[in-house]
Amino acid sequence: MLDRVTSMQVFVRVAALGSFSAAARMLDLSQTMVTKHVAALEDRLGVKLLHRSTRKLVLTEGGRTYLAACERILAEIEEAEASASLDRIEPRGTLRLNVPLTFGFRHIAPALPEFARLHPAVSFDLGLADRYVDLIEEGWDLAIRIGRLKDSSLVARRLAPCRTVVCAAPSYLKQHGTPEKLDDLAQHNCLGYTLPSAIGANRWTFGQDGETVVPVQGNLRANNGDALLAAAVAGQGLIYQPTFIVGDCLRDGRLVRVLGGYPTYQPGIHAVLPSGRQAPAKVRAFMAFLAQRFAPEPDWDRGL
Repeated sequence: MLDRVTSMQVFVRVAALGSFSAAARMLDLSQTMVTKHVAALEDRLGVKLLHRSTRKLVLTEGGRTYLAACERILAEIEEAEASASLDRIEPRGTLRLNVPLTFGFRHIAPALPEFARLHPAVSFDLGLADRYVDLIEEGWDLAIRIGRLKDSSLVARRLAPCRTVVCAAPSYLKQHGTPEKLDDLAQHNCLGYTLPSAIGANRWTFGQDGETVVPVQGNLRANNGDALLAAAVAGQGLIYQPTFIVGDCLRDGRLVRVLGGYPTYQPGIHAVLPSGRQAPAKVRAFMAFLAQRFAPEPDWDRGL
Protein backbone atom coordinates (compact mmCIF):
# COMPACT_ATOMS: atom_id res chain seq x y z
CA MET A 1 0.00 0.00 0.00
CA LEU A 2 1.44 3.35 -1.05
CA ASP A 3 1.99 6.05 1.54
CA ARG A 4 -0.88 8.53 1.36
CA VAL A 5 1.18 11.63 2.16
CA THR A 6 3.75 10.73 -0.49
CA SER A 7 0.92 10.21 -2.98
CA MET A 8 -0.41 13.67 -2.12
CA GLN A 9 3.03 15.17 -2.67
CA VAL A 10 3.31 13.42 -6.03
CA PHE A 11 -0.16 14.57 -7.10
CA VAL A 12 0.60 18.21 -6.16
CA ARG A 13 3.82 18.09 -8.16
CA VAL A 14 2.11 16.52 -11.20
CA ALA A 15 -0.62 19.18 -11.09
CA ALA A 16 1.95 21.99 -10.78
CA LEU A 17 4.09 20.74 -13.69
CA GLY A 18 1.27 19.39 -15.82
CA SER A 19 3.29 16.31 -16.61
CA PHE A 20 3.90 12.86 -15.15
CA SER A 21 7.38 12.67 -16.64
CA ALA A 22 8.40 16.12 -15.39
CA ALA A 23 7.14 15.27 -11.91
CA ALA A 24 9.04 11.97 -12.00
CA ARG A 25 12.30 13.76 -12.85
CA MET A 26 11.86 16.34 -10.11
CA LEU A 27 10.93 13.76 -7.48
CA ASP A 28 13.57 11.28 -8.62
CA LEU A 29 10.94 8.59 -9.21
CA SER A 30 10.10 6.49 -12.20
CA GLN A 31 7.18 7.67 -14.33
CA THR A 32 5.49 4.35 -13.56
CA MET A 33 5.70 5.01 -9.82
CA VAL A 34 4.33 8.52 -10.24
CA THR A 35 1.39 7.09 -12.19
CA LYS A 36 0.79 4.49 -9.46
CA HIS A 37 0.67 7.16 -6.77
CA VAL A 38 -1.95 9.20 -8.61
CA ALA A 39 -3.94 6.08 -9.45
CA ALA A 40 -3.87 5.02 -5.80
CA LEU A 41 -5.39 8.35 -4.77
CA GLU A 42 -8.10 8.07 -7.41
CA ASP A 43 -8.93 4.52 -6.29
CA ARG A 44 -9.11 5.60 -2.64
CA LEU A 45 -11.28 8.65 -3.39
CA GLY A 46 -13.41 7.01 -6.08
CA VAL A 47 -13.07 10.07 -8.33
CA LYS A 48 -10.99 11.05 -11.34
CA LEU A 49 -8.41 13.70 -10.48
CA LEU A 50 -6.87 14.29 -13.90
CA HIS A 51 -7.94 14.08 -17.52
CA ARG A 52 -5.00 12.66 -19.44
CA SER A 53 -4.23 13.16 -23.11
CA THR A 54 -1.11 12.79 -25.19
CA ARG A 55 -0.60 16.55 -25.05
CA LYS A 56 -1.50 17.71 -21.55
CA LEU A 57 -3.08 16.99 -18.18
CA VAL A 58 -6.18 18.82 -16.99
CA LEU A 59 -7.53 18.78 -13.45
CA THR A 60 -11.09 17.63 -13.02
CA GLU A 61 -13.43 19.56 -10.74
CA GLY A 62 -12.78 16.97 -8.04
CA GLY A 63 -9.08 17.24 -8.78
CA ARG A 64 -9.09 21.00 -8.22
CA THR A 65 -10.89 20.61 -4.89
CA TYR A 66 -8.56 17.83 -3.78
CA LEU A 67 -5.46 19.78 -4.90
CA ALA A 68 -6.40 22.72 -2.67
CA ALA A 69 -6.89 20.35 0.28
CA CYS A 70 -3.57 18.59 -0.38
CA GLU A 71 -1.67 21.88 -0.53
CA ARG A 72 -3.17 22.94 2.80
CA ILE A 73 -2.49 19.57 4.48
CA LEU A 74 1.09 19.34 3.23
CA ALA A 75 1.79 22.90 4.37
CA GLU A 76 0.47 22.04 7.84
CA ILE A 77 2.67 18.93 7.96
CA GLU A 78 5.72 20.99 7.05
CA GLU A 79 4.84 23.56 9.68
CA ALA A 80 4.38 20.84 12.34
CA GLU A 81 7.73 19.25 11.47
CA ALA A 82 9.47 22.62 11.53
CA SER A 83 7.92 23.40 14.89
CA ALA A 84 9.01 20.04 16.33
CA SER A 85 12.53 20.56 15.04
CA LEU A 86 12.62 24.02 16.56
CA ASP A 87 11.59 22.56 19.92
CA ARG A 88 14.82 20.55 19.89
CA ILE A 89 16.90 23.67 19.27
CA GLU A 90 15.16 26.60 20.98
CA PRO A 91 13.53 26.48 24.45
CA ARG A 92 9.84 27.07 23.80
CA GLY A 93 6.40 25.75 24.69
CA THR A 94 4.89 24.56 27.97
CA LEU A 95 7.12 22.57 30.33
CA ARG A 96 5.10 20.25 32.59
CA LEU A 97 7.16 19.97 35.77
CA ASN A 98 6.37 17.89 38.87
CA VAL A 99 8.18 18.67 42.14
CA PRO A 100 7.87 17.60 45.80
CA LEU A 101 5.66 20.09 47.64
CA THR A 102 8.06 21.73 50.09
CA PHE A 103 11.09 21.76 47.78
CA GLY A 104 8.97 23.11 44.94
CA PHE A 105 7.43 25.87 47.04
CA ARG A 106 10.73 26.92 48.64
CA HIS A 107 13.29 26.46 45.88
CA ILE A 108 11.71 25.85 42.47
CA ALA A 109 8.86 28.36 42.33
CA PRO A 110 11.16 31.28 43.32
CA ALA A 111 13.53 30.31 40.48
CA LEU A 112 10.91 30.38 37.72
CA PRO A 113 10.82 34.17 37.22
CA GLU A 114 14.55 34.23 36.45
CA PHE A 115 14.21 31.35 34.01
CA ALA A 116 11.27 33.13 32.37
CA ARG A 117 13.43 36.20 31.80
CA LEU A 118 16.10 34.04 30.18
CA HIS A 119 13.63 32.02 28.10
CA PRO A 120 10.43 34.03 27.54
CA ALA A 121 9.03 31.47 25.06
CA VAL A 122 8.74 28.82 27.81
CA SER A 123 5.75 28.58 30.14
CA PHE A 124 5.26 26.17 33.05
CA ASP A 125 2.61 23.78 34.26
CA LEU A 126 3.89 23.18 37.79
CA GLY A 127 2.63 20.24 39.83
CA LEU A 128 3.48 20.07 43.54
CA ALA A 129 3.01 16.63 45.07
CA ASP A 130 4.78 14.51 47.68
CA ARG A 131 4.37 11.30 45.71
CA TYR A 132 6.13 9.49 42.89
CA VAL A 133 4.33 10.38 39.67
CA ASP A 134 4.37 8.30 36.50
CA LEU A 135 5.96 10.74 34.07
CA ILE A 136 4.81 8.95 30.92
CA GLU A 137 1.30 8.00 32.02
CA GLU A 138 0.59 11.43 33.54
CA GLY A 139 2.31 13.41 30.80
CA TRP A 140 5.06 15.17 32.78
CA ASP A 141 8.11 16.41 30.86
CA LEU A 142 10.32 16.49 33.94
CA ALA A 143 10.21 15.69 37.65
CA ILE A 144 12.44 16.58 40.59
CA ARG A 145 13.02 13.64 42.93
CA ILE A 146 14.77 13.62 46.28
CA GLY A 147 16.35 10.41 47.54
CA ARG A 148 18.13 7.38 46.18
CA LEU A 149 16.77 6.64 42.73
CA LYS A 150 15.48 3.19 41.93
CA ASP A 151 16.59 1.47 38.75
CA SER A 152 14.21 2.46 36.00
CA SER A 153 14.00 3.46 32.36
CA LEU A 154 14.05 7.14 33.35
CA VAL A 155 16.99 9.39 32.58
CA ALA A 156 18.34 11.16 35.68
CA ARG A 157 20.63 14.11 36.27
CA ARG A 158 21.92 14.97 39.74
CA LEU A 159 21.25 18.63 40.50
CA ALA A 160 22.43 19.04 44.08
CA PRO A 161 23.31 17.18 47.28
CA CYS A 162 20.67 16.75 49.95
CA ARG A 163 22.13 17.00 53.47
CA THR A 164 20.00 15.87 56.38
CA VAL A 165 20.24 16.71 60.08
CA VAL A 166 18.60 15.78 63.36
CA CYS A 167 17.50 18.88 65.24
CA ALA A 168 15.13 20.28 67.83
CA ALA A 169 14.10 23.57 69.40
CA PRO A 170 16.16 24.86 72.33
CA SER A 171 13.01 24.67 74.49
CA TYR A 172 12.64 20.95 73.80
CA LEU A 173 16.29 20.22 74.55
CA LYS A 174 16.15 22.25 77.77
CA GLN A 175 13.19 20.23 78.99
CA HIS A 176 14.13 16.76 77.74
CA GLY A 177 17.91 16.86 77.40
CA THR A 178 20.13 16.54 74.34
CA PRO A 179 20.70 13.07 72.84
CA GLU A 180 24.41 12.27 72.74
CA LYS A 181 24.32 8.90 70.96
CA LEU A 182 21.94 7.13 68.62
CA ASP A 183 20.59 4.85 71.37
CA ASP A 184 19.37 7.96 73.21
CA LEU A 185 16.73 8.50 70.50
CA ALA A 186 14.63 5.79 72.14
CA GLN A 187 14.04 8.21 75.04
CA HIS A 188 12.93 11.11 72.85
CA ASN A 189 9.84 12.22 70.98
CA CYS A 190 10.86 11.72 67.34
CA LEU A 191 8.45 13.32 64.90
CA GLY A 192 8.10 11.02 61.90
CA TYR A 193 7.77 11.46 58.14
CA THR A 194 5.22 8.97 56.81
CA LEU A 195 5.95 8.86 53.09
CA PRO A 196 8.29 6.07 51.91
CA SER A 197 11.76 7.18 52.92
CA ALA A 198 14.93 6.03 54.62
CA ILE A 199 13.99 8.58 57.28
CA GLY A 200 10.54 7.30 58.12
CA ALA A 201 8.01 7.46 60.93
CA ASN A 202 9.31 4.38 62.78
CA ARG A 203 12.99 4.27 61.85
CA TRP A 204 15.78 6.69 61.11
CA THR A 205 18.83 5.59 59.16
CA PHE A 206 22.35 6.94 59.58
CA GLY A 207 25.55 6.57 57.59
CA GLN A 208 26.29 7.70 54.06
CA ASP A 209 24.45 4.70 52.66
CA GLY A 210 21.87 4.38 55.43
CA GLU A 211 23.58 1.31 56.88
CA THR A 212 22.65 2.05 60.52
CA VAL A 213 18.95 1.78 61.31
CA VAL A 214 17.57 3.18 64.57
CA PRO A 215 13.97 2.50 65.70
CA VAL A 216 12.16 5.68 66.79
CA GLN A 217 8.73 6.71 68.02
CA GLY A 218 6.85 9.92 68.63
CA ASN A 219 3.46 11.52 69.06
CA LEU A 220 3.29 13.12 65.61
CA ARG A 221 3.55 11.65 62.14
CA ALA A 222 3.05 13.70 58.97
CA ASN A 223 3.45 13.35 55.23
CA ASN A 224 4.91 16.83 54.84
CA GLY A 225 8.22 18.24 56.08
CA ASP A 226 6.90 21.73 56.76
CA ALA A 227 4.29 20.33 59.16
CA LEU A 228 7.03 18.54 61.09
CA LEU A 229 9.16 21.68 61.03
CA ALA A 230 6.40 23.77 62.60
CA ALA A 231 5.93 21.23 65.37
CA ALA A 232 9.66 21.02 66.07
CA VAL A 233 10.07 24.80 66.22
CA ALA A 234 7.22 24.87 68.74
CA GLY A 235 9.18 22.43 70.93
CA GLN A 236 7.23 19.23 70.33
CA GLY A 237 10.16 16.95 69.51
CA LEU A 238 13.13 16.00 67.36
CA ILE A 239 12.98 15.96 63.56
CA TYR A 240 15.30 14.43 60.99
CA GLN A 241 14.92 16.51 57.85
CA PRO A 242 16.82 17.91 54.85
CA THR A 243 18.64 21.20 55.25
CA PHE A 244 16.55 22.71 52.46
CA ILE A 245 13.67 22.56 54.96
CA VAL A 246 15.38 23.30 58.30
CA GLY A 247 18.34 25.44 57.16
CA ASP A 248 16.78 28.84 57.92
CA CYS A 249 15.73 27.72 61.41
CA LEU A 250 19.22 26.37 62.14
CA ARG A 251 20.80 29.65 61.04
CA ASP A 252 18.56 31.83 63.19
CA GLY A 253 18.65 29.54 66.24
CA ARG A 254 15.04 28.38 66.27
CA LEU A 255 16.42 24.86 65.89
CA VAL A 256 19.65 23.30 67.14
CA ARG A 257 21.45 20.42 65.47
CA VAL A 258 22.07 17.32 67.59
CA LEU A 259 24.01 14.08 67.05
CA GLY A 260 26.44 15.99 64.84
CA GLY A 261 29.11 13.33 65.34
CA TYR A 262 27.08 10.75 63.42
CA PRO A 263 27.02 10.79 59.62
CA THR A 264 23.48 11.23 58.39
CA TYR A 265 21.76 9.76 55.37
CA GLN A 266 22.60 11.81 52.27
CA PRO A 267 20.17 11.37 49.39
CA GLY A 268 20.52 13.47 46.25
CA ILE A 269 18.26 15.89 44.40
CA HIS A 270 17.74 14.73 40.83
CA ALA A 271 15.92 15.75 37.69
CA VAL A 272 14.34 12.76 35.95
CA LEU A 273 12.76 12.54 32.53
CA PRO A 274 11.50 9.80 30.22
CA SER A 275 14.14 8.00 28.20
CA GLY A 276 14.02 7.75 24.44
CA ARG A 277 14.61 10.55 22.01
CA GLN A 278 16.60 13.63 22.85
CA ALA A 279 14.83 15.82 25.38
CA PRO A 280 13.27 19.05 24.06
CA ALA A 281 15.33 22.19 24.41
CA LYS A 282 13.01 23.54 27.13
CA VAL A 283 13.76 20.51 29.33
CA ARG A 284 17.51 20.59 28.72
CA ALA A 285 17.63 24.33 29.36
CA PHE A 286 15.75 24.06 32.66
CA MET A 287 17.92 21.22 33.96
CA ALA A 288 21.06 23.18 33.10
CA PHE A 289 19.58 26.28 34.76
CA LEU A 290 18.87 24.43 38.03
CA ALA A 291 22.25 22.72 38.07
CA GLN A 292 23.97 26.09 37.70
CA ARG A 293 21.68 27.74 40.27
CA PHE A 294 22.42 25.09 42.89
CA ALA A 295 26.17 24.86 42.23
CA PRO A 296 28.72 24.74 43.76
CA GLU A 297 26.74 24.80 47.00
CA PRO A 298 22.97 25.33 47.21
CA ASP A 299 21.72 28.40 49.05
CA TRP A 300 20.05 26.36 51.76
CA ASP A 301 23.39 24.85 52.90
CA ARG A 302 25.37 28.08 53.15
CA GLY A 303 26.48 28.97 56.64
CA LEU A 304 25.58 25.57 58.12
